Amino acid sequence: MSTTNHPLPDRFPASPPAHATARPPATELDARYSSEGASARPWPEAAAVLAHAPLYWLSTVRPDGRPHATPLIGVWSDGALHFCTGPAERKARNLTANPEVVLTTGANTLDSGFDMVVEGRADRVTDHGRLTALAREWEAKYGADWHFDVEDGSFVQAEAGHAHVFAVRPRTAFGFGKGEPYSQTRYRFM
Repeated sequence: MSTTNHPLPDRFPASPPAHATARPPATELDARYSSEGASARPWPEAAAVLAHAPLYWLSTVRPDGRPHATPLIGVWSDGALHFCTGPAERKARNLTANPEVVLTTGANTLDSGFDMVVEGRADRVTDHGRLTALAREWEAKYGADWHFDVEDGSFVQAEAGHAHVFAVRPRTAFGFGKGEPYSQTRYRFM
């Protein structure tokens, strides 16, 4: 399966995607890590980065306490980042022991772009209707190679088998504006 390379622009339109969180988070600039005169980046801009990112990095913790990170694709929908994984994969086994995760995305550049870090709990999605809607969103974002059917509370693909779907609602998120001005914005969800 392949994905199209979608570079992330430095800024997205100020209007949030339809599936941004209904209640905006408390937003604050951390002046210690920001250029003089920088301002907090608005949540709709951060939500747009999460919605349009082609790739995310998931960090989990192994049962013995060692960290694990892996790149994956996902969908920002209804105020949460969603990803899927086979039930026997390392990340799925890690989530069984500890559902707390960090998801990151952004531009692999030093002086431009806007990177996002999302902290939260990965909760499994099993509702058939919700999974069906998410499967449509996956295919709309990544193309026909990423078509999933829904069966027994999982995504199903003939060649790949079953995949569990997880939703991560941000508890705290951080946005890092790179380039002049540099900025670090914290988003706290109540």
